[in-house]
Amino acid sequence: MSRAKSSNQSAEANAKVRLDKWLWAARFFKTRALAKQAIEGGKVHYNGVRGKCSRVVEVGAILQIRQGFDEKTVGVLAVSDQRRGAPEAAKLYAETPESIAKREMSVEQRRSMRAGQLVSDGRPSKKDRRKIADFKQRNHSLDDD
Repeated sequence: MSRAKSSNQSAEANAKVRLDKWLWAARFFKTRALAKQAIEGGKVHYNGVRGKCSRVVEVGAILQIRQGFDEKTVGVLAVSDQRRGAPEAAKLYAETPESIAKREMSVEQRRSMRAGQLVSDGRPSKKDRRKIADFKQRNHSLDDD
């Protein structure tokens, strides 16, 4: 049994895996269709060049992946075409320390920008309506002067 397992691992190491399939197997995207859409949209760069879905992924390649507000720079550690659990998928790549620091900094910036905003359900309360009415009345009386 260990012989079959080792031959399976060596087969995976020699396998030619497309970029969209690798991104799916590494759990960056839920489906291959979403991975393909991101690649075609220019959100994935392979070694500094805009990626193509059919590009063969090689160990040691550097990928820049943009997902929402976050941009990750990862190095390919292993190649696999099978989607497995998250702990095993995390072994396929390593995120660079610069990328981690940059992402954490952008999260803090977004968090601090949101700190000054009032959270509301969209409808003013009775107290808010009184404040609005007072504000309008004061501005109206200033315009008359």
